[in-house]
Amino acid sequence: MTRMHPNCVAVDSALAAAGRSGRVKLLPDPAPTAAAAAEQLGVDVGAIANSLIFATADGEAVLALTSGAHRVDTAKVAALLGTARLSRASAELVRAATGQPIGGVAPVAHPAPLRTIVDVALRDFGQVWAAGGIPHAVFPTTFDELVELTGGTPADVA
Repeated sequence: MTRMHPNCVAVDSALAAAGRSGRVKLLPDPAPTAAAAAEQLGVDVGAIANSLIFATADGEAVLALTSGAHRVDTAKVAALLGTARLSRASAELVRAATGQPIGGVAPVAHPAPLRTIVDVALRDFGQVWAAGGIPHAVFPTTFDELVELTGGTPADVA
């Protein structure tokens, strides 16, 4: 039996604690992009919930859960968050804020809650897939579950 990475165990524990039935699934190959995850899962790229960490003008890490079919409009999201600007977070900030590596950031199991925006385009899919804490891991969920699990704000991010 293969041991699961501690990040995946933490994600599974967060899902169980929230009463969710979805569990982390290990993929045969890394899936650091939405396209790679969609290909391995056999789903539309839009059903992949990308976890993107951004930094506000104050240096606060924020999480944008966006459909794999979209690019985040940082000016639009900055306005939603009430910050002057939003930029992609450094690898160091991502790791510090989430405890997880870029390409595998889950929407849950962070050291502390992150302010989160959830792309309303994910509503179009009955099931979406989110990263499970490492680039080889994902878990099934829904738009509504993502909003509830993260305490996120639904928004148009594209």
